[in-house]
Amino acid sequence: MNANNLILFSQIIELGSFSKVAELNNLTKSVVSKRIAKLESELGVQLLYRTTRKLTVTEAGKALAAGAKNVQEATAEATRAVSGFEENITGLIKMSVPTISGDLVLTTAVAEFCDRHPGLRVEMSLDNRFVDLVQDGYDLAIRTGFLEDSSLIARHIIDSQWVVCTSQTYLDNHGEPQTPKDLVEHNCLHYLHPTRGATGWEFRLNEGNQQNRKSESHNADTYSVNVNGSFSTNNASSLRKAVLNGYGIAYIPRCLVYPDLRSGKLIELFPALVHKNIGVYAVYPYTKHPPLKIKRLIEFIKQEYEAISHYFSPS
Repeated sequence: MNANNLILFSQIIELGSFSKVAELNNLTKSVVSKRIAKLESELGVQLLYRTTRKLTVTEAGKALAAGAKNVQEATAEATRAVSGFEENITGLIKMSVPTISGDLVLTTAVAEFCDRHPGLRVEMSLDNRFVDLVQDGYDLAIRTGFLEDSSLIARHIIDSQWVVCTSQTYLDNHGEPQTPKDLVEHNCLHYLHPTRGATGWEFRLNEGNQQNRKSESHNADTYSVNVNGSFSTNNASSLRKAVLNGYGIAYIPRCLVYPDLRSGKLIELFPALVHKNIGVYAVYPYTKHPPLKIKRLIEFIKQEYEAISHYFSPS
């Protein structure tokens, strides 16, 4: 028995008219009539007596009416429950965030988002490792670079330019490299990528428009310098502290040291030649209908990043 036909029958009892029910459901009167006839055929009883002037409910119809009304009310209640769930941003979001993103913008941004939506809780893990979102039960992650897992959905947030920088103290003690290849003679402090470890520092062969730099790509116009140094870490904030204290040269995200470059505490080297420019993405498990709370949080995060876009790349 089709529940939709029961609902139509209940509406006919309530409104007393095939025409009104047809209009309510955006159907033709003949379709409503056929569906009620099908219901009667399935039950083996007549539910309604229909004449040109009057619609009368049979004894069998009266017996069915109460159950049909329950189906209609249950359906309406279920629809309201789902609609309310979609409209209200509540529940728990478990997310994984790199330490740079957390310290720079996300800790404050996500706390504000929760404050705007009472009933929402966010558990944020600040970790540079690449978590398995599905296996580890994460709803959302912020990641940089290319998305290799096809079972995940990625939404682009912003592009992050990297810089080569050092302190004036280091330059006073060790001299200033004149070309990127001179870096092999200097103490270059390494950032360890969560999956690739230490990698070569990428540069352009010629100065070019910074806005046209390609994300982590290798081509005939770029080359890599395999530098060496006494210190490496997977924590970019620790690398920043080492550079600020004059212990070497680093190749790190511009957003991390933007205030230091502005204040003169750090000096940028080869600004027109640094090639690394990678995307920052919000990543979540594949689903045809992502929860509203995830979509709204991603939108809010994107707005917060865009508000400080000057941290990530030159204007």
